[in-house]
Amino acid sequence: MLKIYRAEDVHAALPWQELVAALARAFAAGATVPLRHAHQLGGADTLLLMPAWSPGALGVKLVTVMPENAARGIASVQATYLLLDRDSGEAIALLDGEALTLRRTGAASALAARYLARADSRTLLLVGSGRLAGWMARAHVAVRPAIDRVLVWGRDPGRRAALAQALRAEGLPAQAVSDLEAGVRSADIVTCATTATAPVVQGDWLAPGTHLDLVGGFRRDMREVDDRAVAAAALFVDTYEGALSEAGDLAQPLAAGLIMREQVEGDLAGLVAGTAKGRRNPAQMTLFKSVGTALEDLAAAQMVAGKHR
Repeated sequence: MLKIYRAEDVHAALPWQELVAALARAFAAGATVPLRHAHQLGGADTLLLMPAWSPGALGVKLVTVMPENAARGIASVQATYLLLDRDSGEAIALLDGEALTLRRTGAASALAARYLARADSRTLLLVGSGRLAGWMARAHVAVRPAIDRVLVWGRDPGRRAALAQALRAEGLPAQAVSDLEAGVRSADIVTCATTATAPVVQGDWLAPGTHLDLVGGFRRDMREVDDRAVAAAALFVDTYEGALSEAGDLAQPLAAGLIMREQVEGDLAGLVAGTAKGRRNPAQMTLFKSVGTALEDLAAAQMVAGKHR
C-alpha cells in the first residue's frame, strides 16, 4: 500500500544528527544520479524531475515552478517525492517534497562543515531570510553545539527580525543584524541562502578561517559571493557535475578563467571517503557550493519510510 507522509511526518522522521549520518553513508556508498531533467511547460512554468537509484531503492522528486501561483495564493514552487521498490518498481511512499528538500539541504551543509569549518566555530551568519535560511541555522546548530551566536541578515528588515525571533523561540541564540559587512567580518561560518543574481558577500569582508556555505544559487546567472571570495578560498562542491555546470558562483569564474577546474579540491563523496582533504589549517578560508543532488533526497526518503514501517 502506498503510504503518504505529510511535511510534519517528514520533519519528525529526520532528526539532524541521524540525517547527517545517513547522508554520509549514502555519499560513501554512491548511487546512480542523472542530471535533473528540466521541461518548459509554456511561459515560465517549469517541471523538474530529479531521479536517483541504488541497489536498494529508487526514487524521483517532481518539482513544479509556476510563477503565477502568487496570484492564486499558493507557493510558486511545489515538490513531491515518490519512493519505489528498486526490484519491483512498486510505489512505496509519497512524501512532501519541500520538507524533504529543506532537511536534506541543511544536513548536507552540516556534513560538509564537519570537514571544512573550524572546530571552534562559534558564530554563524545567515545571509537571507527566506524559507530555507532557518533550516540552515537549525542544521548547523544541531550538529555544532559550540555555536553560541546566530546572526540573521536579509534585505527586508521585517523578515529578518521575524526569522530571528522564530529561531529564538526554538532556543537558538539568534539575533537580526542590519550591517551585512560587520556580520560577515565577525562570522566563523557564513551560510548564504538567497536568490541573488549579483554578489551579496564580498571577499574583502571575509576573515581568515571563515567557512562559506553557499546553497541559494542554483542557476548559472545567480551569484551570492564575488570573484575575490571564490579565488581566496579552498573550493568544494556537493557534486562536481551539478555544481560546476549549474552554479554561477563557480561556473562564471571558471568561464572567465579566474579559477581553474583543478582548484575545486573535492566533493562530498570525496570528503566522506577521505580521498579529498578538507580544511588544512585554522587560517584557511573554505567554500562549499551546493546545488542539491537526488542522492540526498533518496537517502532521506528511505530514512522516512524506514522509520514508519
